[in-house]
Amino acid sequence: MTDPSPLRADAQRNRERILAAAEAVFLEKGAGASLEDVAKRAGVGIGTLYRRFPTREALLAAACSARFVSLAESSRARSTALDPNRALRAYLEDLVADTILYRDLAASLGTVLQKGGTPGCDAMTEEGQRLLRRAQDAGTIRQDVGFDDLVYVATAISLAAEQDASSTSRTAHLIDLFLNGIGAR
Repeated sequence: MTDPSPLRADAQRNRERILAAAEAVFLEKGAGASLEDVAKRAGVGIGTLYRRFPTREALLAAACSARFVSLAESSRARSTALDPNRALRAYLEDLVADTILYRDLAASLGTVLQKGGTPGCDAMTEEGQRLLRRAQDAGTIRQDVGFDDLVYVATAISLAAEQDASSTSRTAHLIDLFLNGIGAR
């Protein structure tokens, strides 16, 4: 959702200020925070924010992009040392942990990942698809499971964690329940 053409220096500064403000506001108030609050904190008009980020999901995707790139790189690096199911489990645990960083992000996770168009969203999607194929090729995950299914479950677990703080300690258990349910028979 970002313009691939190079930005003028002032436009690039505004973009960086918007992203820094979004990070602060989303951490403080959650992903559902007012975009006017983000623009105000960045010191730009709401029109400037919408020119760079036409939707809330585009702004969320850009705000999460660097973390998503890092998560995908970590997942790829560790996956060579793990069996396919353990690698997929670790990926899901990381995705859930990152999703609950911004309260209310879980409700938009699927849209953010699949339509965000940022390097981070693309990296997390590609890594999740790779790990899923790897587990399916190993015969440990059913063939009818798709990446969307992983996103739905990460969303559900994240929503549970947002509603009940004790659920965060149950994340691994909930992921195990899901993976056991989609395991090849």
